[in-house]
Amino acid sequence: MSEPLRETPGDATPQTTWLARVHVTLKPVVLDPQGDAVLMGLHQLGFAGVSAVRVGKYLELTLAAADEQAAAAAVRLMCERLLANPVIERYDFSVTRRDAAPPQ
Repeated sequence: MSEPLRETPGDATPQTTWLARVHVTLKPVVLDPQGDAVLMGLHQLGFAGVSAVRVGKYLELTLAAADEQAAAAAVRLMCERLLANPVIERYDFSVTRRDAAPPQ
């Protein structure tokens, strides 16, 4: 197993705060029993027009990085190592500069 990424204490590179929005979903070939349960529930509530449901995860990460490319590389690594199971899930994400403090 490789070592985690660590910031060097003497790093002179100024850090910017970034917001990453990550969506993790099951691959299309993977059955989604949770989605099936939600679909049945919606039908029981009278939403007959819904024909399919796929359930996934949405995550927001606030992180420090020197630039957008470094932030994206860190988020990609996080997804590959922890946030998504590459065997059954796929992920996509966006990274935007965070100018204000995160909401409480």
